[in-house]
Amino acid sequence: MSHVEFQDLVAIMAKLRGPGGCPWDREQTHSSLSGHLIEEAYEVVDSIEQGDDDHLREELGDLLLQIVFHAQIAAERGAFDIDDVAAAIAEKLRRRHPHIYAADPDAESDVTQAADVIRNWEAIKEGEGKYADSRLDGIPRSLPALFRSYKMQKKMADVGFDWPDKAGVVAALETEAEEYRQALRGDGDLREEIGDMLFMLGNVARHHGIEPEAALRAANDKIEGRWRYMEREAAAAGRRLDEMTMDEKESLWQQAKEEESKV
Repeated sequence: MSHVEFQDLVAIMAKLRGPGGCPWDREQTHSSLSGHLIEEAYEVVDSIEQGDDDHLREELGDLLLQIVFHAQIAAERGAFDIDDVAAAIAEKLRRRHPHIYAADPDAESDVTQAADVIRNWEAIKEGEGKYADSRLDGIPRSLPALFRSYKMQKKMADVGFDWPDKAGVVAALETEAEEYRQALRGDGDLREEIGDMLFMLGNVARHHGIEPEAALRAANDKIEGRWRYMEREAAAAGRRLDEMTMDEKESLWQQAKEEESKV
């Protein structure tokens, strides 16, 4: 998108929000749009996982619209505009990449790999006061719970509060599973113990270099595919799943798994 095309998008949003503009657009607020912003971000992720460039282009546009929308609302009350948003993030990127934007271009850089960049990024954030109260500052409470736990675990691990190896975290998961079994017997809070197990599963995933939210999305897609196969097969036989016995449903489930393995 050229500068002209981007300014055209900004102008369209201003017109939609202006006198005589779209009634729906004019009545929106930051709060009313927040759900749309989250939804569009997830649709971007879906298109990335599907490997569909055309879909990704479209969804990135929808997400960009949300950003321009929020900036326009802010501009109308004199808080900031889209240029302020762009300027702020550009300045932040320069400040947090001193190995690229150092005042002295001949100065030696200690950054040789991605891990060095992350370490420096965190050190710069700390210098900016981003962690005034806690290393966990900046992790939104509105994140999906599993993803938020993963982000928290990474922050804790950054300062060495972590298991030394995969065996340690698996042993901790087994401990949580035993506490869950105790809660089933009435000795403990079942809701709490299930939460602890989910949190620990996130740690297991992290130690294997797997982002747990992505793993769970993949599992959801897999289970959905199997379930839809069962529904189709039942319908083709003139049956409904809720009319079938458990053995019949289990048979369809195994068929679904077999078909899945052929893909």
